[in-house]
Amino acid sequence: MATWDVFKELDSLRREIDEAFRGAGYNRPFSPVFLSPVATRRFPLVNFSEDEGSVYVEALVPGVDPKDTDISVLRNTLTISGERKPFAEVKGMIHRSELGSGKFSRTLELPVDIDPNNITASCKDGLMQIKLAKAEHAKPKKIDIKLS
Repeated sequence: MATWDVFKELDSLRREIDEAFRGAGYNRPFSPVFLSPVATRRFPLVNFSEDEGSVYVEALVPGVDPKDTDISVLRNTLTISGERKPFAEVKGMIHRSELGSGKFSRTLELPVDIDPNNITASCKDGLMQIKLAKAEHAKPKKIDIKLS
């Protein structure tokens, strides 16, 4: 049985509306300039999942030094921001340039509130892994049913 993901549908609708305005010559006033001219891409690309106690986020950040990256959490919002330094200058004629550099910021709304004192992050080979513990009030609680 297929499931319907309302957030995926809303995100798809937003992208279609953005494309319609872009085609009419209007750009979003605060659209990202990182990775131009392919500014419709979001960076970093992320996956996130959860279990009973934690939320897990994987962010693809190739070419970004972890020292140039900041992670912040406020309630159920995670922000990953930083900067990818420019690559070495290429000699000769450039036929295509898609490797972007510059500042980036990506904010994700997480499905639950997070305990800000219990977050870990690591980065290896361009993959940042973030583990965010759920706030106590957001964890599921088992309630025993008493027979009367």
